[in-house]
Amino acid sequence: MSEIKFNAQKREKAGKGAARACRREGRVPAVIYGGNKEAVMISIHPVELEKALDLADFYDSVIEIDLDGKKHQVICQDVQFHPVSDKPIHVDFLRK
Repeated sequence: MSEIKFNAQKREKAGKGAARACRREGRVPAVIYGGNKEAVMISIHPVELEKALDLADFYDSVIEIDLDGKKHQVICQDVQFHPVSDKPIHVDFLRK
């Protein structure tokens, strides 16, 4: 298994408009949910995400997300891609 780490930034707002604003800033919106805890909205740098997506075991790996100095152990539940450019536009992470 590969060791995958992301440095994430917290997003304050949820919804379509906030996700679009995040993409305009050059980041990929994502969410961490599960584990009987509140969902956390984050954004990830697209280059880091695309490099990780190239790994064969990305969907099977435990991913470490560093969010404001706090580490989250997650697995990737789903990645949504743009229908034309095939770039990632949203990621769902499930807490481990």
